[in-house]
Amino acid sequence: MSEQDTAGGVVGDEEAEARAALARLGFYDAAEAGLRIARLGGLTNRVYAVAGPKGRHVLRIPGHGTAEYIDRRVELVAARAAARAGVSPRVVAASEDGLMLTEAVADCRTMSGPSFAKVPGAVARAARALRTLHDSGETFAFTFDLFSMLDQYLAILKAKRAQVPDGYYEVLASAGEVRSALAAHPLPSCPCHCDPLAENFLDTGERMWIVDWEYSGMNDPAWDLGDVVVEAELDPAGERLLVEAYFDGLPTPYEAGRVVIYKAMCDLLWTLWGLIQHANANPVDDFWAYANRRFDRCRALMTTDVFAQSVRDVAAGPSARG
Repeated sequence: MSEQDTAGGVVGDEEAEARAALARLGFYDAAEAGLRIARLGGLTNRVYAVAGPKGRHVLRIPGHGTAEYIDRRVELVAARAAARAGVSPRVVAASEDGLMLTEAVADCRTMSGPSFAKVPGAVARAARALRTLHDSGETFAFTFDLFSMLDQYLAILKAKRAQVPDGYYEVLASAGEVRSALAAHPLPSCPCHCDPLAENFLDTGERMWIVDWEYSGMNDPAWDLGDVVVEAELDPAGERLLVEAYFDGLPTPYEAGRVVIYKAMCDLLWTLWGLIQHANANPVDDFWAYANRRFDRCRALMTTDVFAQSVRDVAAGPSARG
């Protein structure tokens, strides 16, 4: 999840950690003079802005427990491919266990849900960045399969003897119809971010950059659109703007239906992610409350007529007429 936020000061231990990581990457000596290091946000990792004789960079140090569900080598393949596609900063140095140093994006705003609603053109720029990624022809080393990941995360929680919200398994069982609809006329997989939090978009006012490729993979492109709507909490007008900018006009019922389905399915999956953070005693947030909010939103959407119609539209296929 998000690793970009507003810079803050660092204490001695944090600066020492950042300097040691830079030395491990062979980029700066741990005692390098003239380095300015500032802590950035992050739900699971420690992220630092680094400014020094070699320029401005962002350093990511992987968080405790993330190796349970993130393959850092696969992430690195995606980060480099996204940079080639022109939507993400260049990777300068990285290690197999998850240290990563990237170029900093100059004069940018780290987005949030409210800023997506307020900044003119931001939603359309995000849509164009995603379309550029999806159409890039790049290949990521991981296939993001929703239902396999649900099984994986549930297995992790079972091993931890962790609780899930009441009703979760009933909603999961009802998603069988969704799975059948999605599989009836699948879209070709393409490189997707798969975790497009608002904070993972950096806006210069002219273009939108996308960062943080931990969960990325080859996936249905509609997943990214549905997830953006949910993560940025776009209102109906913002959702229409995103989808129409992405499709260069009105989507078909089949296209729009896939976006609606994934709005619910991303909440179904990230509920489990939140529960894993809760089980790991991640202190950054109240992840039990986070997981329950996501699950409640998923369950509410799945009971609507709009959702039921979307499932029918997707099952009917792209050639059906609305």
